Amino acid sequence: MARLPDRRPGSKKKKKYKTAAWTRSEGQDPEGGLNAKGRASAKAEGSNLKPPQPGGGPRKRSYCARSLGQMKKFPNAAKDPNSRLRKARRKWKC
Repeated sequence: MARLPDRRPGSKKKKKYKTAAWTRSEGQDPEGGLNAKGRASAKAEGSNLKPPQPGGGPRKRSYCARSLGQMKKFPNAAKDPNSRLRKARRKWKC
């Protein structure tokens, strides 16, 4: 006998996505970068991402230098205050 799906009120079926959370808006921070869920999904795929280091240190200096090069390479993103590049630089306090 086949088992019927659970249709009780309050029981929600988890929605399965074909893409990881870090590629969708639910894994991205509206202020730029990834949120904890996005970092967790990227880590599950083999990445080693860490949260921003706004207090200072070598990771911050390195990121700020790299992203400054991106601002030079992509002037349209540099002019738009709501671009992902500018949001991420704000988050890192560059």
